[in-house]
Amino acid sequence: MKMVEVIEGGVTTPQGFKAAGVHSGVKYRSLDLALLYSETPATACVGYTSNNVKAAPVQVMMKENAEKLQAVVVNSGNANALTGRRGIEDAIEMKKVTANELGLDPLNVGVMSTGLIGRFMDMHKVRYGISRAAKELFNGRQADANLAEAIMTTDTIKKECAVRVRLSDGTLVYIGAICKGSGMIAPHMKVLHGTTLSLITTDANLSVGFREKWQQILDSSLNMVSVDGDQSTNDTSILLANGMAGGKVADDDPEFFDALNFVMTKIARTVASDGEGATKLIEVKVTGADSKEDANKLVKTIINSPLVKSAIFGSDPNYGRIMMALGNSGCKFNLEDVRLTIKGGDMEVPILDSGAPVFQDERSVEVVRMAMDNKEVSIIVDLGIGKETATGWGCDLTYDYVRINAEYST
Repeated sequence: MKMVEVIEGGVTTPQGFKAAGVHSGVKYRSLDLALLYSETPATACVGYTSNNVKAAPVQVMMKENAEKLQAVVVNSGNANALTGRRGIEDAIEMKKVTANELGLDPLNVGVMSTGLIGRFMDMHKVRYGISRAAKELFNGRQADANLAEAIMTTDTIKKECAVRVRLSDGTLVYIGAICKGSGMIAPHMKVLHGTTLSLITTDANLSVGFREKWQQILDSSLNMVSVDGDQSTNDTSILLANGMAGGKVADDDPEFFDALNFVMTKIARTVASDGEGATKLIEVKVTGADSKEDANKLVKTIINSPLVKSAIFGSDPNYGRIMMALGNSGCKFNLEDVRLTIKGGDMEVPILDSGAPVFQDERSVEVVRMAMDNKEVSIIVDLGIGKETATGWGCDLTYDYVRINAEYST
């Protein structure tokens, strides 16, 4: 793989993309309506929540299954979920109003929503916001920042990334991404099938056939994030490729695949680290599993354990909680083959080997505690029975998580 160059930027970094973020009034003060536009129709690869309770925008987009999109409209502050037929009509109207403002076919407009569940949209405000955003489309860092802010709910930071990479045929392409997500985070998005919303843009030339690889990337990045184990009604991830960089179709180009995977992994980690109330990022890596399915399941089981998350928060070296979660996963492993390591900062501490503790003395316990007392803590589990691996990300469980969600009105 060639070096992926990380650069300052976001979704308007690739050629031909413009963005806007405005205040429509759905929220009391902050920006709450975003618009992303491509100068030419873009190949669209979309992943949707697999929650059986799907928000209206998700239902509308899944039904249409458009192969090309030229714009995406996003509102925050209202999820437009559990809103019945009216919600469907409102999502369709958002597409139509956007299409009318930009001179597009409504089928080439995507729609996403995030926010409170069970409330009808104030379409008067939304229509105003779309009209205003359409007039404020531009590219550059401020446009990226406005869009990123306009899709935030309980997020505390903007989540952006941009890279450039030279493909195998010599074409220089750019990839930009913006994401939101802080609570109700356990995505399991499928192609053709607190919320994670992500918009990824590229000027690479892709075909609709890239959807299969897009699913692979989702499965190893955003779908391996869990803040609280609760999958949202609104999870949506949209990749737009407008081909303005020229060159050949990049579907099978390993340089592009690796660069896109890098971007998606980066924003996945950012979502996990910005989990509601979080003070630490948790990375869990499972190696030596018998199957990919088992590796993924083990990662998610550990990340989702309230006891493990609480132990990380308190820097408590109670590795029994990790092994408890491992045993509850229902996955195949032999305890006598398992090795457990905890890593934090520049410290990597073996905890368990062949199913038995590596240490017993208090000094060693304190070393583990010091490793856990870092902003990023890694749990590495080697099952020793196969060749499959998986990595996922979560965060600690804090007092603030409970406070935020106890006070969050529905």
